[in-house]
Amino acid sequence: MTSIPFLSAEDVKHRLSSAECVSLMIETFRKEDLGECTQYLRTVIPMPNTNIMAAMPAYFNDGYFGMKILSVYPKNYLQNLPSHQGEIIVYDEKTGSVKGIVDAMSVTGIRTGACSAVATDLLARKDASVLALIGCGHQAWSHLAAIREVREISEVRVYDQIEEKAQTFAREAQALYSVNVIACSSVQETVETADIVCTLTISSSPVLHVSWIKEGTHINAVGACTPTARELPGILVQKARLFCDSVESVMHESGDFLFPLKEKLITEDHLLGTIGQLLNEKIQGRLSDQDITIFESLGMAAEDLAAAAYVLDKE
Repeated sequence: MTSIPFLSAEDVKHRLSSAECVSLMIETFRKEDLGECTQYLRTVIPMPNTNIMAAMPAYFNDGYFGMKILSVYPKNYLQNLPSHQGEIIVYDEKTGSVKGIVDAMSVTGIRTGACSAVATDLLARKDASVLALIGCGHQAWSHLAAIREVREISEVRVYDQIEEKAQTFAREAQALYSVNVIACSSVQETVETADIVCTLTISSSPVLHVSWIKEGTHINAVGACTPTARELPGILVQKARLFCDSVESVMHESGDFLFPLKEKLITEDHLLGTIGQLLNEKIQGRLSDQDITIFESLGMAAEDLAAAAYVLDKE
């Protein structure tokens, strides 16, 4: 009996760089928009212990399909553990046999940062150089690595509810990347001079205020991924040009969109389209240097599956 390959987090990190993943996500966004893969809405299962189990399937026309299976424990940060844990199972499209199993969290971390980098390249001002990271967990590292691939970052400003965590991140990131990294004492201080803002929190209520965001800023809204949680105030969403990875996911899962929709601050057509549509030049992104732009990132199974298949095929 042939053993099924299993790739650990370390295997993934050795086989998938931020630069490779940015290119891979561009290809994946294009394919999804052109109908070359089928993206299914994730199934979220609330568990009796108040945490969540989730299943995210996708199918690619060029040879494989699969699913990411996750547990989501939002308070794991109190034990210095990731909130999301799980695996990605990749199947052969012709036979239905399992091609391999890949650690999900390493893939999710790298591809989420890469997706934000793709959006940043499309939507941020070309001269954007000051990056703000709200939340200093795993996603902060992946976003810093990936966004440096698409913009010349001269300064990074970071904030975390745990002050020591922000200070440690700033110190280690500055040493690793030789860029000025500043640990800030408030969210306002972190974002008010930023050109690119990434919200990477577990907050269920807005972490930004519209008055803190200067004209021309691009925001990657990453942390809130349920209808009852949001990182952005409705007024800020109303003011911005709004884009996403998946329209269906936003309509079902995005509190950042559903709250202002319910509050009648926006209508459904305020969501202008997807990153895939931008890449395939079906819609326009930033119209002026004064526009505030938002990428609402909910994560697609197609992104995870493309990355998992890539690392399984790579020697």
